Amino acid sequence: MTTVEELGCGNLDYNQIVFPNLGIDVTINPTAFTVFGVEIQWYGIIITIGLLLAMLFGFRNMRSLGIDSDRAIDAVIGGIIGGLIGARAYYVIFNWDEFSGDLISIFNTRSGGLAIYGGIIGALLIGGIVAKIRKVRLFPMLDIVGVCFLIGQGVGRWGNFINQEAFGANTDNPFCMTGGRIQYWIEQNYTALGDNSLSAAYPVHPCFLYESVWCLLGFVLLAIALKKWRKFDGQIFLMYIGWYGLGRFFIEGLRTDSLMIGTLRVSQALAALCVVASIVLLIVFGSKVKRMGRDYVLYCDSKESKELLAEADARAEEAYRKKAERKAKKEGSQPEAQIIPEDDNENTAAETEESAEETTAETAEDKQEDENNG
Repeated sequence: MTTVEELGCGNLDYNQIVFPNLGIDVTINPTAFTVFGVEIQWYGIIITIGLLLAMLFGFRNMRSLGIDSDRAIDAVIGGIIGGLIGARAYYVIFNWDEFSGDLISIFNTRSGGLAIYGGIIGALLIGGIVAKIRKVRLFPMLDIVGVCFLIGQGVGRWGNFINQEAFGANTDNPFCMTGGRIQYWIEQNYTALGDNSLSAAYPVHPCFLYESVWCLLGFVLLAIALKKWRKFDGQIFLMYIGWYGLGRFFIEGLRTDSLMIGTLRVSQALAALCVVASIVLLIVFGSKVKRMGRDYVLYCDSKESKELLAEADARAEEAYRKKAERKAKKEGSQPEAQIIPEDDNENTAAETEESAEETTAETAEDKQEDENNG
């Protein structure tokens, strides 16, 4: 295996990142900028971009699944909050030794420390509860959520690139990478402890890149399936679970920073479980829907969905009407300014002067007549 010295990327700056076989060499500070003394990290910015893109896609496609976006937005907000809490809680639980001596650090997520499986669990739990309260049908909502998850995950993994984390074992394949922070972390956590299973002298697998590409490819495929191949509500979400689990199972096997229970890689075990469960459920539900034939109706074609969407349209029309009325009333209450042309101003002034002269002359004549009479 070729060393980083031979590849010309040994002793890198702390924030320097190199893909030697691709000729890529960049230096990126994880802190994007500072606002009132608070450092804003690229990690958070990238996560936010992924979230916004996912929401944009989701809200544009909800109606085609029979979902009223006005009702669904509450479930989305609940899912976001639940996802953030779940992702952090999952990471903290499996890295408790890192936080047990400093509980305040649990709330510091600006430098990373979010676990995707915890995020998915938290988002589904809280989002599902809110969806139930707001009368949003869960299975079609999950179909759109699954596709949105892939957008968020595909984009969000680039936050790991900035932080130089989520990398794998040593390799010199065409996509291998190394970085100043990566080399330092390996030296502190492996070399200094006499563990030679991972060495800073060699490049590593860019696991964040593998997962990002896998998720974005899955997004394209499931976005097509959402429009053309969906046979029953919940089908696309089950496909998401299977697709993500399949990729994560193999990628997790390359990583060196996996969350562990003894010798068991937690994320890899969950990934395998997700693949098996999704395949079984796709077969079970698919067979049931096939047996039902025309008796099965997608939610978007149901009476309930059409009534709720009609109510949403009526609310939107009423809001638009009231807005138009307020605008018309506001415009009607303001008198129009009278504009006098410049020529008319001059004529009016001349006429006023002439009238004043006539009045003065008449007053003088009346006075002379009174004197004569006297």
